[in-house]
Amino acid sequence: MAVVLSTSSVPPGERLAYWQAAVWQTFVPSDVTTSKDGPFSGAVASDRLGCLRITTVDSDRQLVRRNRRLIARDQDEYLLVGLQRRGTGAVVQDGRTAPLEPGTFALYDTTRPYTLEFPDRFQLLVFQIPRSAFELPGLDLGRITGVSMGADEGLSAMMVPVLSTLAAEAGAHRSEIGEMLARNAVDLLTTVIAERLGRDVAGTDASHRTLLLRIRAFAESHLGDPELSPEAIAAAHHISVRHLQRLFQAEGTTVGGWIRRRRLEECRRELDRPRRSRPAVAAVAHRWGFVSPAHFSRAFRAAYGLSPREWQKQADGRDAAAVSLRLPDRGAEETIS
Repeated sequence: MAVVLSTSSVPPGERLAYWQAAVWQTFVPSDVTTSKDGPFSGAVASDRLGCLRITTVDSDRQLVRRNRRLIARDQDEYLLVGLQRRGTGAVVQDGRTAPLEPGTFALYDTTRPYTLEFPDRFQLLVFQIPRSAFELPGLDLGRITGVSMGADEGLSAMMVPVLSTLAAEAGAHRSEIGEMLARNAVDLLTTVIAERLGRDVAGTDASHRTLLLRIRAFAESHLGDPELSPEAIAAAHHISVRHLQRLFQAEGTTVGGWIRRRRLEECRRELDRPRRSRPAVAAVAHRWGFVSPAHFSRAFRAAYGLSPREWQKQADGRDAAAVSLRLPDRGAEETIS
């Protein structure tokens, strides 16, 4: 199901404020400015494919800035891939500027300041990927942001048709197939990054990494199963629990810790939904594998500093307070299949 936010039915005087709120709701808190003759026009259409959130942005000219103040108030950590479809643009991050033309893409990291510049009307595909999905250390990601890729440059040229196809077919696959496609896309992008950085991905390390990717894809698809455990994961992949733990220890975590964090992230995402489409706290906990509501509440508070219900109340006013409005409920948001 694709979620569409459009300024088409919003009064002209309210469109820029509406668009600011739409950007916050779809991506991460950012400041948006634009200047043009006549009413502003823009639309975003988002869908999910496994761990990916895929969004098409079709908009008039604009400047998007994410600064340290906005980063400090935001708990989410993503790597975003912006693939230019129409018009031109630029991604500025880490002291580099990546010009964007149709068929090229650039990476930008929500944990550090960035600027997106679009001088005329444009269309951009944005792939929002949790940073935890990548195996590369943060230092490496910091070396690849703000760099144009995809214009007949080795493996990066392969990413363009892959990303375009994923965006076109995001809502057409069963959830388990979507999970596999998303993991394969992240794996390919990791390889593209490694090639660009000149890293060797061959040999034993690659074999361990491939196994870990399969394990994580399996665990992602079973997060809602309360029986998911290190023993169940190890048995499904014909390895010992000890070997499984070593794979995760190499990533600086444990199997149980990783499962708990991913479940809490998914619960938090659901609790952040608009009030009219938000499920009950108990239903969210049950859906993501928490058997005991009390245990879920304690784990959520330990991770985010608030109880689930306190988080919901904060979510109701968080974006509204930041932009001094809420998205108008006038049919400008719709869900399409």
